[in-house]
Amino acid sequence: MASKLAVVFGGSGFLGRNVVRELAKRGWRVRVAIRRPHLAQFLRPMGAVGQIQLKQANIRYRASVAEAIEGADAVINLVGLMHQTGAQRFDTVQAGGSATIAKLAHEAGIETLVHVSAIGADEKSDSLYARTKGEGERAVREAVPTATILRPSVIFGLEDNFFNKFAGMANFSPALPLIGGGKTKFQPIYVDDVADAVCEALIRPEAVGRTYELGGPRVYTFRELMELILSETGRKRILAPVPFLIATMMGLVGEVINWVPIFNPPITRDQVKLLKHDNVVSEAAEGVIGDFGIHPRTVESIIPSYMVRYRKYGQFAERAA
Repeated sequence: MASKLAVVFGGSGFLGRNVVRELAKRGWRVRVAIRRPHLAQFLRPMGAVGQIQLKQANIRYRASVAEAIEGADAVINLVGLMHQTGAQRFDTVQAGGSATIAKLAHEAGIETLVHVSAIGADEKSDSLYARTKGEGERAVREAVPTATILRPSVIFGLEDNFFNKFAGMANFSPALPLIGGGKTKFQPIYVDDVADAVCEALIRPEAVGRTYELGGPRVYTFRELMELILSETGRKRILAPVPFLIATMMGLVGEVINWVPIFNPPITRDQVKLLKHDNVVSEAAEGVIGDFGIHPRTVESIIPSYMVRYRKYGQFAERAA
């Protein structure tokens, strides 16, 4: 791969930095296309000198995307939003941005494209997040039929926005909310396993034009994940069921908070809609992570390594019974 160039959009994010590191390890030259390159200098030491370069690009601006993919052998799109803020909107980023990248890749003659979407992506969904993910998938498939689409469940790891979020909440809150009673099912997958899948999708002929749903080895309810967090952090907290109606009102408050740029909303109304549906690999999935020869790691084998920072006395504190 020493002579091959992979362009990664969204390479400075949680998943992105792991993908960049894995690409470099496998010998690819990597160009990371991001809005603010000066904030992503930490990526350079992940490869040999000159192996990783940073390029300013904004997927809302066609010219910058065209310049970023010039000379590329492969393109990887990891850009996504958890909530809308400012000019970063679901329709312009997840739908429009994905379409721009795919169309320009096609015009540049690039047939190797890996697009990371999400389980639950559906153009008919009542959730704007899921709907724009589905629209992005359609645009990618229409522009580059050879593209590989990956749909992960909740991704976890050292810097994730799931286990860290609720563990941090448990530090100061006497209760953790169980939206909809905590019955929603998830199939969390380790970030390094997703990064491996992205890299494998670039080189496996059988991955061309296929869609894969990526999940870990075990399915959990939302309640079980909250119980696991409390056990690993040694915290005793009330698990309080919150009906979807109440959660929707909480989401509205979260969106109001989101108008202040320095705050991230604890939950939004759109996220409440997502929690009404299980986030697991479907029985009808075209492909799964095992097809890449990857054996995904369990939540229990990974999160103790970074949940210890949320224990009252750090790594020397005992876990809750």
